[in-house]
Amino acid sequence: MVLEKLSDSLKNTLARITKAIFVDEKLINELVKDLQRALLQSDTNVQLVLDLSKKIKERAKENPPPGITKREQLITIVYEELTNFLGKEAKEIRINKKPTQIMLVGLFGSGKTTTAGKLAKFYKKRGYKVAVLQTDTWRPAAYDQLEQIAQQVGVDFFGIKKEKDAVTIYKTFEEKLNLYDVVIIDTAGRDALSDNLIRELNEINAASEPEERLLIISADIGQAAQRQAHAFHDACKVTGVVVTKLEGTAKGGGALSACAITEAPICFIGVGEKIDDLEMFHPQRFVGKLIGMGDLESLLEKAKEVISEEKAENMKEKFLKGDFNLTDLYEQMQSLKKMGSFQKLVEMLPGMGSLQLPKELLDVQEEKLEKWRHAMDSMTKEELENPDIMIAERIDRIAAGSGVQIGIVRELLKQYRQSKKMMKMFKGEGDIGKLMKKMQGKMPKGMGM
Repeated sequence: MVLEKLSDSLKNTLARITKAIFVDEKLINELVKDLQRALLQSDTNVQLVLDLSKKIKERAKENPPPGITKREQLITIVYEELTNFLGKEAKEIRINKKPTQIMLVGLFGSGKTTTAGKLAKFYKKRGYKVAVLQTDTWRPAAYDQLEQIAQQVGVDFFGIKKEKDAVTIYKTFEEKLNLYDVVIIDTAGRDALSDNLIRELNEINAASEPEERLLIISADIGQAAQRQAHAFHDACKVTGVVVTKLEGTAKGGGALSACAITEAPICFIGVGEKIDDLEMFHPQRFVGKLIGMGDLESLLEKAKEVISEEKAENMKEKFLKGDFNLTDLYEQMQSLKKMGSFQKLVEMLPGMGSLQLPKELLDVQEEKLEKWRHAMDSMTKEELENPDIMIAERIDRIAAGSGVQIGIVRELLKQYRQSKKMMKMFKGEGDIGKLMKKMQGKMPKGMGM
């Protein structure tokens, strides 16, 4: 998970509030200290942490509004202040003109070229005609890397392999680029922000006049991100930031908070190595996942990419009721698998991020799904619709008829039982579930509950 250690610390901190008998000054002080420790360990700027602590303490003195308890008010305050801390509102890049040009800038190793491919995939999935342009004349492998990524994504690639002038490359293809909705320009980097790099960025910026200039920052650089963000902004007036490698570091707090105090809000975050592992950065949704309150809006957006609206609605109804059979389970898992890892999807469900779910429930591979399908082909209609009737004799018959091991059939049934159990927890039978259900509708709009 993104910022797993910070997320675990924040969840544990909020769990103390839900378990507390009284919410007094001592509890608030302990809460603030826990928050400070968690944020500082993630390399967040010290002054920003102190400012956040002060705001939470001041707001905690207020009386809760009607219909909400002091505990619920305190959790709401933490949620709102963390959201404000990370930029409050999402910055959306609007594709209003043709072409909308997005120039990527950053140092060596920040992930510019990979991000160019991820952005190309992001906009292609949304129906835009996309091209990528390689103007990095310094890194030898940059041309080949972006060309391969473009082929993988299925977008057009432009570049001149041995050309040493970035502006010449742009001017060569300028007319052709006008045929696209979105053009992503991958620029050169350096080990540090040098005069040569600034001059080159200014030249390509003046030639292309991009609508967006996105700074690519690697999350593992910690608090150095603040200095980098300011320097690039002064050099080419950065309009937004993409934070990469958030999934593999404990120091992402530095990059996230540093960008929040510059004039360049975070637009996207990289959450994995795959070409689809790029998300729009919504501070409200991001904080919701961090503290275990989920992100249903992102979950529904992912669902729309792989399944029809009618099927998604039907899935949602059965999912929420916990009223599904083996056929439903299989279809749901096939669809969910297309949306990404089960672990990431579970984090989007309100209350689920705080639960210690069995690893086997979240780790279902395509090969396993195929074996389950063979087993289900050997089941009767009654067995598919009512798996609870399964006894040893039926399991033996199904295994023999489908050619799969008995353990595979038992594993399928175990997955079914665990899924039903998880849905009961989701419906509010656990303490966390009850709290989330009670708070639903009382949290700020856009929380994703």
